[in-house]
Amino acid sequence: MQRKSYAFVPGVAVLLAAVLAGCTSGSDSDGAADDSKPGEPSATASTAEPGKYRTLPEPCGQPDQGTLDEMLPGIKKLPDAEQREKAYEGVATVTYDTDRRVGCRWKDDSARGGTHRLSLDFERVVSYDTAVSDDDRAAAVFASKVDAAHLPEPVASEASASAKASETASESEAASPSASDEPSGDASGSPSGSTGADNSPSASVTPGNLQPRLLDDLGDEAFVDDVLAGPTTGRHRTVTVAFRTSNVLVTVQYEVQSATAAKVPDSKEMQDTARNLAGNLVGKFGD
Repeated sequence: MQRKSYAFVPGVAVLLAAVLAGCTSGSDSDGAADDSKPGEPSATASTAEPGKYRTLPEPCGQPDQGTLDEMLPGIKKLPDAEQREKAYEGVATVTYDTDRRVGCRWKDDSARGGTHRLSLDFERVVSYDTAVSDDDRAAAVFASKVDAAHLPEPVASEASASAKASETASESEAASPSASDEPSGDASGSPSGSTGADNSPSASVTPGNLQPRLLDDLGDEAFVDDVLAGPTTGRHRTVTVAFRTSNVLVTVQYEVQSATAAKVPDSKEMQDTARNLAGNLVGKFGD
């Protein structure tokens, strides 16, 4: 049986090619536009910036021996060289992710000099919200640390308190009718009601440079806390200096317990040494 033959019409071929070309072009150029909705963010929208720091330094090697001798004076007095070396090395804090958190602690126990302890904690904060940067997330975590510390309201220094008292006295004099209307002094020449210089208001004001407070000269933001406990067998003071640098939080905690209840660990000395150590750590974080 003979097959039928079909004639190929050139015009039909041209039309078919045009239709196919049009379908292909439409699917390539218009498909993405058809799927997008007005007001929705583009798929290429930028996300929040990652933190400056991607790693953390090894904490036990950060304080030099001179710093440890100053803060932990009992170590250098240990008679055994191997024991001294081990004490200087410190003990690393056990963590589950050393890329995110590391720490180290040291101590010396001296029967005469009391007990001294030092600890460091480094935390690298990572935001899992693409709309929140690592730095912003770290700032929020640091703010929670400040809240937990319950820092008191700033207290005026003795100098500012005295200036305020003088200003108040001047205003009172200006408001009085005349000097002759003021009460006469007592036999000593002091105005009636005066308690003398030893009982002046400024004498009872706590020095503002030692109270727990925010710091403006350490990292991006910082604070110092100072807590005195006891007496028991000895007074126990804990000084904490914490700061944030970009997306890393650093905490220095220094504790001293005196050998006797009569001796109080010096607040200024402890704060100065803890702040010096914290200041040295600011530049130890690599990009």
